[in-house]
Amino acid sequence: MKELRENGGIPGGILLLMAVMAGLTVANIYYNQPLLGMISRDLGISHLTADMMTVVTQAGYAAGLMLVLPAGDLWSRRRIVITCMLASFLMLLAIALSGSIYLICAASFVLGVSSVVPQLFIPLTAQFSEPRNKTRNIGFVLSGLLTGILAARVISGFLGEWLGWRAMFLIAAAIMLACSAVCLFLMPVTKRNFEGSYLSLLRSIIGIVRDHPQIRLNSIRSAFGFGSMLALWACMAFRVAEAPFCRGSDAVGWLGLCGMAGAIAASGMGRIIPRFGVKRLCVSGALIQLLGWGVSFLFGGTWAGLIAALILVDIGTQCQQLSGQSGALAEIPGASSRVNTIFMATFFTGGCLGTFFAGLGWEHWGWTGVCLTGALFASGSLLVSAFDRK
Repeated sequence: MKELRENGGIPGGILLLMAVMAGLTVANIYYNQPLLGMISRDLGISHLTADMMTVVTQAGYAAGLMLVLPAGDLWSRRRIVITCMLASFLMLLAIALSGSIYLICAASFVLGVSSVVPQLFIPLTAQFSEPRNKTRNIGFVLSGLLTGILAARVISGFLGEWLGWRAMFLIAAAIMLACSAVCLFLMPVTKRNFEGSYLSLLRSIIGIVRDHPQIRLNSIRSAFGFGSMLALWACMAFRVAEAPFCRGSDAVGWLGLCGMAGAIAASGMGRIIPRFGVKRLCVSGALIQLLGWGVSFLFGGTWAGLIAALILVDIGTQCQQLSGQSGALAEIPGASSRVNTIFMATFFTGGCLGTFFAGLGWEHWGWTGVCLTGALFASGSLLVSAFDRK
């Protein structure tokens, strides 16, 4: 079994494995989005209650980033990855078989915790790639992650309409079981970055947050951007179910194809960060998102308007995530898992808040409330960038 060396380079086969596994595991937290309308009707609950399934999944992911991801500096990343995949298998099975929204939400929270696998791969890529290939390789793994998000929405929408929402989660459980077997045989061994106990590892994160303002800044502005994007997706199933669209989860699946623009952008964006700059790319991403929300507000009653808004908001998000994450990881390469913990926990907290406030906006003001929520989050990213003096 191959052992990687810091800055020594990663074989193309291992890089491809991480990109594919990142996509398949991150998909677990997005399968529910196109199915919310169907779950709402099947369980006899309100749209706001169904939306809580998405909220708790994102909250679980944030908890996993804070509690599981730092362990990548202390324990075997290979062992953590396989354990998380097996836990995901069990939780997906529980969601598929449960008839209670409370049990579904509890399992969704744990599923979110165990779906942090892609965020173990990204710092591993940053630490062990050759210096000249770091941002390019991070972009490649991130494009796999984004393709997984895209595929989750598309496949979930189609299979939900065809076989029902429970079948989607049963299929996802089988995928996780297969992924754990593949990683058992193919994932490389890496040396740990931290000597000490798990508690001292967690305490060291506080010091990193305190002593590195650039990590804080990159994390917070990217979190606002992610909250803006998830505000759009959180209520998309409800929007297309209404007039003038009157469509089901399959339509949400088709709209998920718009995310391909973000995946393509991420795959090539890593090459331009060194010459374009982290701050400039983050600001550009927030402005692109604001443009997307303007399109959504003015033309959100048409398919063309929704598609254009999705593409713009998604590309804007990828500009902010890839530049912000690369900038944060470059601060302390030897603590890559802990730095990524700070970045991604903040990032997904932003996503959780964006999802929650979009649900409230939809409940009280409909699509206008969702557009206002998304635009405010994108504006928050711009405001944070104003404090970046680099």
